[in-house]
Amino acid sequence: MAKMRYFPFEVVIEKEEGSAGYYAYCPNLPGCFSNGKTIEETRRNIREALELHVESLSKRSAKIAPKERLVHVEEICIGIPA
Repeated sequence: MAKMRYFPFEVVIEKEEGSAGYYAYCPNLPGCFSNGKTIEETRRNIREALELHVESLSKRSAKIAPKERLVHVEEICIGIPA
């Protein structure tokens, strides 16, 4: 049985602007993103994208970014005079 290495990655899932779907990306892996019609589908799709991205990096002996904790994610709404 092959030995497994596990890599934790944080992902961000956002509502797609002008669409009924969602968009996901990994801040620590530039170029690794996916989307889906629901949050659950988007989560499955980004997991697959992460697996393929890390597999590709591993095959090229490229460095896999260490996990960096997101400190805070927040939406701030401000008002400005019209």
